[in-house]
Amino acid sequence: MVAKISLGNSLYGSLVYNGEKINKEHGRVLDTNKIYNDGSGKINIHRVFEDFQRWMPQSTKAEKTMMHISLNPHPDDRLSESQYIQLAHEYMEKMGFGDMPYLVVKHEDIDRHHIHIVALRVRPDGSAIDSKNNYYRSKEITRELEKKYGLHTAERQKITPDMPLTKIDPAGDIKRQVANTVKMVGMRYKFQTIGEYNAILSLYNIRCEEADGRVNGREYHGLVYFATDDNGKTIASPIKASRLGKFAGREAISQRYERAKEKIDVKPTKRMVSEIMAQSSGKDDFIAGLKENNIDLVLRYTEDGRIYGATYIDHNTKTVLNGSRLGKDFSANALDRWFKNPTEKPVVPIHQPQPDNSNNRTTGDSSQQNGQNQGQHQGQQQSQSQYGNAPQTHSQGNDFDNAPTLPGLDLFQVGPSYDPEEEAFIRAMRRRKKKKPRGPSL
Repeated sequence: MVAKISLGNSLYGSLVYNGEKINKEHGRVLDTNKIYNDGSGKINIHRVFEDFQRWMPQSTKAEKTMMHISLNPHPDDRLSESQYIQLAHEYMEKMGFGDMPYLVVKHEDIDRHHIHIVALRVRPDGSAIDSKNNYYRSKEITRELEKKYGLHTAERQKITPDMPLTKIDPAGDIKRQVANTVKMVGMRYKFQTIGEYNAILSLYNIRCEEADGRVNGREYHGLVYFATDDNGKTIASPIKASRLGKFAGREAISQRYERAKEKIDVKPTKRMVSEIMAQSSGKDDFIAGLKENNIDLVLRYTEDGRIYGATYIDHNTKTVLNGSRLGKDFSANALDRWFKNPTEKPVVPIHQPQPDNSNNRTTGDSSQQNGQNQGQHQGQQQSQSQYGNAPQTHSQGNDFDNAPTLPGLDLFQVGPSYDPEEEAFIRAMRRRKKKKPRGPSL
């Protein structure tokens, strides 16, 4: 049996949450302690709230005055309502809440039935029941109850980066599935925008939307998640990020954007996509080729069928990239033109690895060596021009237009068709320490 404990101060919010389950016939009140219960299985939220308030002290130093507990038996354990009631009372007694007011509600909205307990944690004198080591105390108690009543041992599933990702199952626990998927996507993939984030989530039938507004004069900026079917149609009520966990909130996702900027390397994905594009005859061939190489292409269309968004999800590098990040030839506009007209296929450079012939050079390679020496001479001129000692030279090609700039070494910028020897030279130049100019001391 898995117990999840949440401390807070929103007693009314917890009652509303459980009341909505009951009103939708997805739950019923099983029992109460020191709280009015008419035995109908229904709940009068205002009446119950007033009963709780009667037990609330007028003043307390406790910041979190209530707790919300869910007790989740193993799916193979099919318990009667009387058994749920017995488990709830024994659990609360052993946790030190036997004399506190609380409400027990059974949830039936998923196949795995479970119970929720809403309870006060402050006594009439204002003192709070100690919540230290709640996790370990609770785990010992649930194990004890499992042995006592012959229940299956149930452990909370730990989320790890290597867990398989699957689409949302409409028959399962939607909230839990969304939470697990969002957590694993955040642990595993690198993305930089809400569009890229939604592209990877869409593979598993989840959509995320930004929620901005003002409540009681205060601005809020949050995220809301939706479970969808394969066509993108919403199949369940929206879920606020706060109900999933901090990892799903706007601040956490924004931090992932920033971290991704430092870690993402587009070159491996661009190289692979370029090779597949060069070999593809059209849309279906291109998408199939990408899938064979573990890359998903997510396309977004306008109502009139035009592609306005293209995102590449590279499962090899765990990177999500809008097409424009790879280059204009990989963007939505370029793909739209190509897919509608085969003659508009982008022509992209293909990186061809160059063999190392350093051990096979002969005197007959003199022309190649001369060319390399000339390139090195030009590189020296370029570096010297930084100090005004030599005329400046310029590169004639466009292979390196989109590469990062190395000051004073524009000839040796890295691009999609770079020379490995030039790369080695750049690294050597970066390591070289600037020597102080020598001259007579004044």
